[in-house]
Amino acid sequence: MSKKVLILSGSPRKGGNSDALCDEFMRGALESGSEVEKIRVAEKKIGYCSGCYYCVQSGGVCAKKDDMAEILQKMIDADVIVLASPVYFYSIDAQLKAVIDRTVARWTEVKDKEFYYIVTCADTEKASQERTIECFRGYADCVEGAKEMGVIYGVGVYAPGEIVNTPAYKEAYEMGKGV
Repeated sequence: MSKKVLILSGSPRKGGNSDALCDEFMRGALESGSEVEKIRVAEKKIGYCSGCYYCVQSGGVCAKKDDMAEILQKMIDADVIVLASPVYFYSIDAQLKAVIDRTVARWTEVKDKEFYYIVTCADTEKASQERTIECFRGYADCVEGAKEMGVIYGVGVYAPGEIVNTPAYKEAYEMGKGV
């Protein structure tokens, strides 16, 4: 069965390591017959949530007029959401965190999703990525019917492209094929 896959690449570096893993995941998912869209979050205009709760009084419309309404609709419509981020001080980067926080406008509509997580870091230990994964899991805990389907740990990579010859690169492709 074909699924709608939305990949949210939080990497601020186009072609960076987590972004490259997103491309491999996408390649695998496309080969499996899924409909796939990758959004490079850093290329979108997304303001941070100011907690004004205008969205509560306006039926889910946010007071900020930027690219987030379109992204949120795509999240609602997707069957599968892939969250990808490099590790920044043991957490996700600000670009992807802003997206997650802004889902508050219609968060109850983001439901019954399969989640995959992609994380990269210069450290060689997976343990250095656990807080980042926990940030993703914290969001998924708020999504009704969420199912964690897989995690890709890209360790020991810093310079763009270093991920290509690692086990995580092949794993991203294979995990995408398995969607």
